[in-house]
Amino acid sequence: MPIPSVWIYWVISLTIATYAGAAVVRRFPGYGFATLTGLYIIYLGASQIIAARLIEFDIGIATFVAPASVFIYPFVAQAIDMINEVYGRAMTRVAIGIALLSQILLAVLIAMTNTLTPAPIFAFETAWQSIFTQGLWIILASWVAFLVCQNLDCYVFDRLKRAYPDRIVLRSAVSDVADLTLDSVIFVSIAFFSAGIPLLPLIIGQVVSKSIIGVLDTPWFVWYKRYLGAAGPGAGEDGRPPETGVI
Repeated sequence: MPIPSVWIYWVISLTIATYAGAAVVRRFPGYGFATLTGLYIIYLGASQIIAARLIEFDIGIATFVAPASVFIYPFVAQAIDMINEVYGRAMTRVAIGIALLSQILLAVLIAMTNTLTPAPIFAFETAWQSIFTQGLWIILASWVAFLVCQNLDCYVFDRLKRAYPDRIVLRSAVSDVADLTLDSVIFVSIAFFSAGIPLLPLIIGQVVSKSIIGVLDTPWFVWYKRYLGAAGPGAGEDGRPPETGVI
């Protein structure tokens, strides 16, 4: 049975981003935070745009309808873990703030260009507007879910790291699933509460699909951690990269 091409793209993109982030943190620690935050923002921006397309997510025993961003958004949770692992909770909050600002600017810039008059030769204006003109509730839902859930991920990851410093998989998987589950509940509840459609199937579809992807990308986080090496006491907790360039 051939492997669906989406999984090939998924593995390649996650591998490139994970290795690139780890390599910069290790070899050029002064640029590590900026690099990881850049990857974090790319994941987030891509997921916001791709979310406009609905897909069927088939897990073999059931098929769920979910935004196409379910393949991308779990990378956001992993990227915030990568930052937290090296630079600590304080700098992770800085990254969250920068990422939120980037999404506000993205929405403003899209809204700005949507006010321009399309050229007569541009045949896709209706499709463009239907995709890139989101309702106020959807935008608000996206920002609220992001802010709440990313801070939750940051807190849970940090607590588990302190309580179980050797449990790499535990802190990555638990923080990601908590983040992705609550994100689905908050986003769907706010975005579609007045749409008159059943919310539970949408919530279940997002929770299941995002959580599966969130767990599947855990080995890449383990690889990231092992590539960087063992951390010294308090490495990165003050927001500065480790002097040796490794954790």
